[in-house]
Amino acid sequence: MRKRKPKLRIIAPDPRYLDPMVTQFINNMMYEGSKGASFRVFYQAMDIVKDRTKQDEHGLWKKALNNVMPAVEVRSRRIGGATFQIPTEIRAKRKVSIGMKWLIRFSRQRSGKGMAERLASEIIAASKGEGAAVKKREDTHKMAESNRAFAHFKV
Repeated sequence: MRKRKPKLRIIAPDPRYLDPMVTQFINNMMYEGSKGASFRVFYQAMDIVKDRTKQDEHGLWKKALNNVMPAVEVRSRRIGGATFQIPTEIRAKRKVSIGMKWLIRFSRQRSGKGMAERLASEIIAASKGEGAAVKKREDTHKMAESNRAFAHFKV
């Protein structure tokens, strides 16, 4: 057990939207420390979203992220020789982090030309409540619901 909580790092807001969550998203998207490339890809994706939907791209991105963030997850716990999937609530910061990682992961798996194009498609789909990232969230919720009988084993 830790003696004290680690100091929270303050993430600087991004230059275009002045939102620290955008910077966090870009940090998650980054490959091999190339932050400039990640910024470029994200902003290109936001421009594509704006062109396709004719709406506020930052608001649409936030909506997509909210549609992807899970509320509960299942954790494996070994009790008496059997492993149970125990549904647990997720902390607010972890929700955001998981949502971002799912958006990035499923946009990478998408077909299309260029990461900006794929990310834009996934953002638009997620904002409508469609897409692979939203499906992942719903599957997670279904799994937690089906294992609700084991909720009394909570850690």
